[in-house]
Amino acid sequence: MSKKSKAVSQDRLERAELRKEAPNPVWFKPLMFGFMLVGLIWIVLYYITSANMQLPVPAFGQANIFVGFGLVLVGFLMTPWWK
Repeated sequence: MSKKSKAVSQDRLERAELRKEAPNPVWFKPLMFGFMLVGLIWIVLYYITSANMQLPVPAFGQANIFVGFGLVLVGFLMTPWWK
């Protein structure tokens, strides 16, 4: 390896370490908790209105439960990257 390639390699390692220690963007936590909260509201709204209206999306029927759990799951899948 030449001196130039070693310097470039060292620079890349330093940048990778800085990225690992960098805080999350400002929008990350609200988005993560937003997915969880919207999913929970989706499920609760479906259960409350399932007898007559079947909100939030009547065409989905019982699949509304899967949509709600999917939204909650997206929020939980974001938690490992929360710093």
